[in-house]
Amino acid sequence: MKTQNLLRPAAVAIIALCSAVFALSSSAEEPVLLPAVEATPRGGLPNVFAKLQAGGEVKIGYLGGSITAAPGWRVKSLAWFQEQYPNAKVSEINAAIGGTGSDLGVFRANQDVIGKHPDLLFIEFAVNDSGGNPVRIHQCMEGIVRQTWKANPLTDICFVYTLSEPMLSDLSAGKFPRAAGSMEAIADYYGIPSIHFGLDIAKRVNNGTLIFKAAKDQVKANQTMVFSTDGVHPLIDTGHELYTQTLIRNLPAISLAGKPGPHTTGKPFREDHWENAKIVPVTQSMLKGNWTKLDPNQPGKAKDFQARLPVLWKTNEPGASLEFTLDGKLAEIYDIIGPDGCLLEVAVDGKPIRKFPRFDTHCSYSRLSKASLYSAAEPGRHQIKVSLTDEKLDKQKLLGGEHVEKFTANPGSFQESNWYVGSLLILGDVVE
Repeated sequence: MKTQNLLRPAAVAIIALCSAVFALSSSAEEPVLLPAVEATPRGGLPNVFAKLQAGGEVKIGYLGGSITAAPGWRVKSLAWFQEQYPNAKVSEINAAIGGTGSDLGVFRANQDVIGKHPDLLFIEFAVNDSGGNPVRIHQCMEGIVRQTWKANPLTDICFVYTLSEPMLSDLSAGKFPRAAGSMEAIADYYGIPSIHFGLDIAKRVNNGTLIFKAAKDQVKANQTMVFSTDGVHPLIDTGHELYTQTLIRNLPAISLAGKPGPHTTGKPFREDHWENAKIVPVTQSMLKGNWTKLDPNQPGKAKDFQARLPVLWKTNEPGASLEFTLDGKLAEIYDIIGPDGCLLEVAVDGKPIRKFPRFDTHCSYSRLSKASLYSAAEPGRHQIKVSLTDEKLDKQKLLGGEHVEKFTANPGSFQESNWYVGSLLILGDVVE
C-alpha cells in the first residue's frame, strides 16, 4: 500500500480542540505519571484466543479515534489474526471516529460496537483524551468496560495507547503520558491487558532511526524512516506498521495470561462511573417547527452518516426547536456540523443559557460532532429546549488555514444555515 496520510488536514486541530473541551469539562485533578512499560498482560485475552484456536467465528471490535479509523494498525492487525488462525472466521467491527475521545465513546459504545457482539474489543483513545482530566477519563473508560461486560462477560478487552508529538518527552523519560496513565488505573483495577504503541516509537526517535514528523514533500527524500507528516497520524507503511508490530510482538505473552471464563465487574473503581451513558435517538415528538426526516437511502448526509446516526433530522427554520425533559445530570446533542452550519440557543427550565455555533474553524466539510446542553454534579429533572436562531455567522472569518481557500473557491456552499441532529447523549433518562 502506498505510504500516505489519510486523515484530513484539520484533524490535528480538531483533536486539540476536543482535548481542551474535555479538560474543561472535568473537575481538577493532577495526573500521576507512571513508569511506562510496553505491555502489561494482566488477565490476558483468554476467551478470544480459545475461540481462535478452536476455529470459531470471532469478531474483533475497534473503538477509537482517527488513528484507528485509518486503514493502518486496525486493518493490519485484523489481517494478522486472519493469517495466524486460518481455521477461524475472523471479522472486524470498525467503531472508530476521527477527532473523538472516550467522552463520546462511552455514549456510543453500545450502539457502535458492543451491540454487534465483539469477542475482543480494542479501545484506543489516548491521543484524543490527551488533554482530559483523569477523573473524566476514569469515568468514561470505566463506563465502557462495565457496559461491555454487562452485555457479555465473555468479551475480552485490550487497551492500546497511541501517541502524538507532545507525548514524546514523557515517553522518552520512561513515563506514561497523562491519558495513558489514567487509563492504566482502570486497566489495573479490572485486569485488562494494555499495550503502549509509543514506547518503541520514542526509542527509535531517540536513537536517530526514525523521524517523528516531516513535511509531506520530504517523506521520500529522507533516508531515515518517517513516522508522520503532522505529528499525530502515522503513515500507513511506516508508523502504522510499527504500531502493528508492537501489537504482534506482545500478543503471545498476553495470550498465555488468564483462563477462559466470564469477566466480572464487582465494586466500581469510581462510584460516579459512566456505565449508564446512553444514546437516545431524536424522535418526532421532541421536535417543534418545520423539520425534515432525511432519507438514508438517498445521497446526502443521512446516507453518509447512517452508521453513526441511524436517524437524522434537518431544519433551516429560525425558531424550530428540539425539546425534551431530562431526568439526570448531563445532556448533549450528537449532530453534524459543516459548511452550512448554524447558530443555536439552549434554554433550561425556560431560561436562555447561551448561544453556540454548529460551525467552527474546520467546517469546510461535514463531520460528526457533539455539544453540551446541560450538566450538573447531581441528577435532577429539567426542561431543555434547543432552538435554531435567525442570526448569521461570519463563516469566512471563523474558518482557518486551508479552509479559508475552500470558502473563496465556493462561497455558495457556506450560505445556508441548517441544523442536522440525530441523537441525544444522556446521563440519566429522557422523560416523554
